[in-house]
Amino acid sequence: MIGSAEPAPAPAGPRPRPHNVFDAAAAYVAASAVDDEDAMDEASSWVSPEALSFGVNELACRAVLTLSRERGVGPDVVARELLGLPASRP
Repeated sequence: MIGSAEPAPAPAGPRPRPHNVFDAAAAYVAASAVDDEDAMDEASSWVSPEALSFGVNELACRAVLTLSRERGVGPDVVARELLGLPASRP
């Protein structure tokens, strides 16, 4: 039948899960840590730049809070240490 409106068969197997902002942020930061430009480009294509920025910020906050709890110091101390900054003045 010419011009049939029959849809193409769906591919077999589970559908890939779409990437979300946290997938993108995790992949982007991990790739950045090892200077993998290709992986950074791929991760940044998964979401909008604004969403990626939000996800990276959220990841940074969670990492600083986790390290703060583990080390028994304030988040400001951890953040400054991670960035190689001197301790803040009281």
